[in-house]
Amino acid sequence: MTTVQDALSPDFIAQINGLDIKARLVVEGFLTGLHKSPYHGFSVEFAEYRSYMPGDEIKRIDWKALARSDRYYVKEFEEETNLKAYLLLDSSASMGYHKKGGGSKYQYGACLAAALSLLLLNQHDAAGLATFREGISNFMAPSSRRSHWRQMLDLLDKETPAGKTDFERIFYDLAGHLKRRGLIILISDLWDGSNAVLKALKHFRHLKHEVLLFHLLDHDELALPFSGDLAFEDMETGERIQLDMASAAPEYRRAVIRWREGLNRECRKNFIDYVPLDTKTPFDKALLSYLHKRQRLG
Repeated sequence: MTTVQDALSPDFIAQINGLDIKARLVVEGFLTGLHKSPYHGFSVEFAEYRSYMPGDEIKRIDWKALARSDRYYVKEFEEETNLKAYLLLDSSASMGYHKKGGGSKYQYGACLAAALSLLLLNQHDAAGLATFREGISNFMAPSSRRSHWRQMLDLLDKETPAGKTDFERIFYDLAGHLKRRGLIILISDLWDGSNAVLKALKHFRHLKHEVLLFHLLDHDELALPFSGDLAFEDMETGERIQLDMASAAPEYRRAVIRWREGLNRECRKNFIDYVPLDTKTPFDKALLSYLHKRQRLG
């Protein structure tokens, strides 16, 4: 089975490392003295050791560690970062949809989350991760430690899509974890059937968080490329419906277009980045396209 890390090619990682996902909106404290804290390596909380590398300041070498191991190490600290980001990944049953032999929406979203978190950590920001269904099923608080990313990958690989979605409860649970203003990145197919998502995202904007919404849909869900008289079953509720594709498919496609256009309008009104994605587009190309666009508008 392909892991999330396997899906991130070295070439792709090199490309995203040259980009920036900093908030375009000036959220209090984010852009002041960006990554030029006078307290670098001076924080109250020690994070981990790493091997000395050419270019590191000699004063950061831990001489006691050298005496014990005869190897050069420098200390890294959990610093006061300019940005705390929360990646929220939908792991409900509908995210498990995939074509035979293809990857699921959950796998696509997990790759997006892994790439975005790596980008943030490489910029010395703090990234956290939550997977959710009817409530939050897993939560990792934001951290800027290099070892944090490996733990995030483990969580992403272990999670299996299941259960229903209840956005109202999810965002209620999440509110208790948001200790300061930050960047909220929601990755979901949004098959919830309620207005809870937009209400919650508007509320987060009101609290001065910056919000990105990646709306994932499989190409089948966009185009409904089937024919004949077919039965469809809701992956979360088990509800079944019989449809004649000749008459149902055209109206369905129009309804999906209206749905996405409505989401886009509401997000634009509230300064929320809305990013609709078709999973037939490779996730690396889709993310690079978005990041390049963000750079131009920044």
